[in-house]
Amino acid sequence: MSFAAAAKENALRERRCLVSGEVLPESELMRFAADPDGNVVPDVAASLPGRGMWVKADRASIAVAVAKNLFSKSAKAPLKASADLPARVETLLVTRMLADLGLARRAGQLVFGFDNVLRALGEKVPPALLIEASDGAADGRRKLAGSAHARGLKIETIDSLTACELSLALGRENVIHAALKPGRLAERLIFDAGRLAGFRPASSAKTSAGSTPAPNERHV
Repeated sequence: MSFAAAAKENALRERRCLVSGEVLPESELMRFAADPDGNVVPDVAASLPGRGMWVKADRASIAVAVAKNLFSKSAKAPLKASADLPARVETLLVTRMLADLGLARRAGQLVFGFDNVLRALGEKVPPALLIEASDGAADGRRKLAGSAHARGLKIETIDSLTACELSLALGRENVIHAALKPGRLAERLIFDAGRLAGFRPASSAKTSAGSTPAPNERHV
């Protein structure tokens, strides 16, 4: 099964959040497991052995699960969940996303830099994903969104990673804009970015690629 197919299957598969009791798709949840010493550990890849414990993928929900000892109650066994668990989840998600961006660069699936991304939008097979630094200037983002809209493209955009993080992952200085070709890595980055949104608020300057810019945001 391709990652795209697996991601769609996971998005449809539902689990119950042990904090709210809501039944949600796995794409909105984070799985936790207990290690041999009884410590609660994040399982961002949902691959660790044992019974999983699912919590909505946001900082507040995980903090409540820790404060109210809900992991132990769910497992019906004494477990240790540290207060820094939400921060550890965020770090693991970011690390996984940066690793995937590095893989994409080495595989030749990713371009970065405003001019290169702009050219990629005009290719026969356009990017599946735009990556915008959360602390980058809004003007370039608006121009790329306007270009995508002019071409009738609807492209997913993530903006939860900083320029420093993108630069570190891609081995270049001051990376603000990047674009990724369709495929497994793009699907996984979109999946993880959706979960990371619960830990990092979206940029207030965000303009989705392919959406219509406001009148004062249009560029010729």
